[in-house]
Amino acid sequence: MEKFAFIIHPIDAKRDVARKGGVYSVAKYLPESAVEWAIKHKEPIVASHITGLKSLTGAEAEGWFIACPLTPRQLMTLPTEFVIKRLVQCGKLAESLGAKIIGLGAFTSVVGDGGITVAKQLDIAVTTGNSYTVATAVEGTIDGAKRMGISLENAKVAIVGATGSIGRTCAHLLAPRAAEIALIGRDLDRLGAVAAELNGACVTLHNDVHTGLRDAEVVVTVTSAVDAVIQPEDLVPGCVVCDVARPRDVSVRVNRERNDVLVLEGGVVAVPGADLDFRFNFGFPPKTAYACMSETMMLALEGRYESFTLGKDVTVAQVNEISALAKKHGFHLAGYRSFEKKVEDSDIEMRRRNAEERRKKKAA
Repeated sequence: MEKFAFIIHPIDAKRDVARKGGVYSVAKYLPESAVEWAIKHKEPIVASHITGLKSLTGAEAEGWFIACPLTPRQLMTLPTEFVIKRLVQCGKLAESLGAKIIGLGAFTSVVGDGGITVAKQLDIAVTTGNSYTVATAVEGTIDGAKRMGISLENAKVAIVGATGSIGRTCAHLLAPRAAEIALIGRDLDRLGAVAAELNGACVTLHNDVHTGLRDAEVVVTVTSAVDAVIQPEDLVPGCVVCDVARPRDVSVRVNRERNDVLVLEGGVVAVPGADLDFRFNFGFPPKTAYACMSETMMLALEGRYESFTLGKDVTVAQVNEISALAKKHGFHLAGYRSFEKKVEDSDIEMRRRNAEERRKKKAA
């Protein structure tokens, strides 16, 4: 039996702590700052025992969700040394359970040097899961564009957070397919370095999200922002947005106000195993998971206990290799989710029709 672990953390301090029930229910009545102060002094715990993971090859694995009690804001603003210490504690707990690889979930993968320092202090492999996150984001973006009637070869594609590891590789994979690619980020020099790698592509650089999204029909967004960066007024009718960020980059206002655009949450994956049980509700349907979780699981099933994706860079070769492993073991994109709900085919068609109507009104 192969063994793995995966680090999770609360996204919303009050909500996620309160839902544990019992004495923790009081969290919803406290100021967020008070809840964050309290959990800062808690050590990592085992959140659940995962069983029933079974590959198409017959290989089996069990694992554990390890809870790191820090919010996105804390992970990004507390001293890096403190956060790294917490993550190493998570890894040591996983080691004690027998895990041979641990995945860094959500904001734990962007702290410091992207897991390199953590890996040096552990005796097990570490992966950020970003290779498979990129693979599913690109696959979902291409399919979503097709369903909304967008021809990529004639479209402007925008990458928000283009200097990050995921954004940069998404740019590499989508640039050859697009008429124009807009790279959006805070540092124009770093954006220029990414652009220089996209040989022959028509590239524009933007350090303002709202300007960069102008006329973009396809958007992949993957920033490390704590708050939403994309608003309803930023998007053209019929636009497809793949939001890979956690917490999400796309404002909830888009869901309320724009029924003519399609927002997809990146990296929602079907996981193999008839008896698979995560024993933890992270907002997905049963037997589905984030892509970063899935990368950790498929590496365990493969018995490949190495730090597959580490640091700030993800290469096209890594994306292709992890995609092949996914196919081998039975992981695949599980339809789509948007703002915590399943996206039905009828919903996509409705949004496509609404976009056509809105374009006609603007042209009239």
